[in-house]
Amino acid sequence: LLYRVRFGDDKKALPNIPDMLKELIPYDLVSSMSGEEWKKAIAMAYNKNSGKSKKDAKVAVLKIIARWPTFGSAFFEVKQSTVTDFPEQLLIAINKHGVNLIDPSNKKILATHPFTKISNWSSGGNYFHMAIGNLVRGSKLLCETTLGYKMDDLLTSYISLMLATMNKNKKSRADPSRGRKK
Repeated sequence: LLYRVRFGDDKKALPNIPDMLKELIPYDLVSSMSGEEWKKAIAMAYNKNSGKSKKDAKVAVLKIIARWPTFGSAFFEVKQSTVTDFPEQLLIAINKHGVNLIDPSNKKILATHPFTKISNWSSGGNYFHMAIGNLVRGSKLLCETTLGYKMDDLLTSYISLMLATMNKNKKSRADPSRGRKK
C-alpha cells in the first residue's frame, strides 16, 4: 500500500524496490527478508490492490495504522527500577486507551494499563511514578525521566476527559429527556 500511496499506478519504480526499502518498510523489519524477497512481496501486494487510487491507498494505510495499540501515542524513554521482569530502559506510550510499557530493543508491548486501573501517579524534575491497581493487589512503576511533568499532564488530561465522558453518559442515561427535541 505504501508503494501505491507514493507511486499510484506507476510500475516503473517496482524494479528499484530493494533500494527504497527504508522508505517503504519499518527499519526494524527491513533485514527480515532479502531485497528481492521484499520486491516480490511488495509487487504481489501492489497487484492485489490494483485499481486502488493513491487516495484510497492512503485511507487504507491509515485504517491499518489506527488499529495499532500505540496509534496516537506520545512516547517517553524512561529508566525504570521496580519491575524486575522488564528491561531497565523502557518506552512508555500514552494514548487515549491507557499506558503501554514497551521494550525498546524489540518494540514488544510488555504491559498495557487502561486508565481505569491507574490509581495514582506523580512526577518531579527527574521522575515519574505510577501506581496500578489498588493497595491489596497493586504495583508501582518508578521511572527516571526529565519528562515526568509531560507524562503527568498527559495522564491528567486523558483521565479528566475519560471522567467527563463517563459523567456525561451517566447524566444522559439518568435523564432520558435530555437530547430530545420538544
